Amino acid sequence: MSSNLPLVLVLGATGHTGGSIVKGLLASGKFRIAALVRPASLSKPATNAFRDAGVEIRTGDLRDGVEKLTEALQGVNILISAVSAWVIEDQKDAFRAAKAAGVERLVPCDFGTPGARGVRLLHDQKLAIRDFVKELGVGYTFIDVGWWMQLGLPLPERSANPFMKTLSYEIYDKGDDKVLLTDLNHIGTYVARIVADPRTLNHAVIVWEDERTQLEQHEIGERVSGEGESLKAKRIYVTAEELKQRVAAAKAEHDKDPSGLLTHINLSWTEYMLSMHVFRENTLENAKRLGYLDARELYPDVPQHTVEEFAKEFYSLPDPAPAYE
Repeated sequence: MSSNLPLVLVLGATGHTGGSIVKGLLASGKFRIAALVRPASLSKPATNAFRDAGVEIRTGDLRDGVEKLTEALQGVNILISAVSAWVIEDQKDAFRAAKAAGVERLVPCDFGTPGARGVRLLHDQKLAIRDFVKELGVGYTFIDVGWWMQLGLPLPERSANPFMKTLSYEIYDKGDDKVLLTDLNHIGTYVARIVADPRTLNHAVIVWEDERTQLEQHEIGERVSGEGESLKAKRIYVTAEELKQRVAAAKAEHDKDPSGLLTHINLSWTEYMLSMHVFRENTLENAKRLGYLDARELYPDVPQHTVEEFAKEFYSLPDPAPAYE
């Protein structure tokens, strides 16, 4: 691979989103790629697979401090963060280090749904990081991707996790709210195009492949899965008021134990459901109102993957539940 190509370093490369991004960058052939991997993850199968694919593995951790992180980011042109949602606020030292190392473009960890402040704690943390990046004075691109298609379809009876199955059967409010959807596996394809594009510098971009209501997603899933009437009978309708009550209860639990992973997950999930299905924030109309560039308008040549097409792949898997985990 040419040493003249820009070097992209990915934080959180071994996670779901990070893995998709690394694969998309590799497939593009337009970058040299590095991943910052914690010592404990150096022997992970995903790390070894990246090595075999030509990804440079650098050892480091978000909590290493600015000086060590600056060393780890030497020669990097673009820094993309896809870290765990639970360490969003720990990105600051890495971004300070990126500025010191001469990184030209930062992509902080967003990769979620658009929306206003004050609705979701996790989203508020991400927006605060955006403000921090702007204050640093480094070039940036903010990327959101709507909701994963992997989390929108009802799980088939063969799925092993009963809690996740029940969650996948829930339909919020009237179920007639359109939401932006992207196949997790395609996020990297778009990211590779976005970070190579001068038009996206110092802008936010919304990635999406389909826009469907919850009812439409369930109807597609029920039909394509071959478990139509059985899955339809499992639908659980959750009213807007009940969802608001769940959010209030989750906030109370989180306030008691703000460091608890399960309480954080529960709060994030319920607040995201409220944002999407009651406040209807995850729409193309809302994203454009918030100033996002539309990835489908920027890259009309990228094949669009519909929920219908995705469902055929989803239900062909032995158990499609792992994305929930």
